Amino acid sequence: MAFNGTWKVDRNENYEKFMEAMGLNVMKRKLGAHDNLKIVIQQDGNKFTVKESSNFRSIEIEFTLGVNFDYSLADGTELNGSWNIEGNKLVGKFTRKDNGKELMAFREIIGDELVQTYTYEGVEAKRIFKRG
Repeated sequence: MAFNGTWKVDRNENYEKFMEAMGLNVMKRKLGAHDNLKIVIQQDGNKFTVKESSNFRSIEIEFTLGVNFDYSLADGTELNGSWNIEGNKLVGKFTRKDNGKELMAFREIIGDELVQTYTYEGVEAKRIFKRG
């Protein structure tokens, strides 16, 4: 249950380019880069509860590994997909409902940090979180 805990975003790598690839305008990219995102992850077997809170919204997501679910990004982009565990990583494979394109997300613990990596249309970005 290494993912369990409260995580606060510490820094981003290439996140604005990723948001641009996702189709967000300049204002939304600037806001998104400074959203002060905090996530709380609780794992119980194959079930996860993730609470996300930022400057813009607070939501709670519940999912079971390998089971598709609908999810809405902070900018309103609608996705459908699932999370699975591969080795020591949580791997999310999602499809945008508006254009059918794939968004991949990875969460892994590296040292004392939670690293979230996103890939969309060949653009990769990272958000690095520290326990908070």
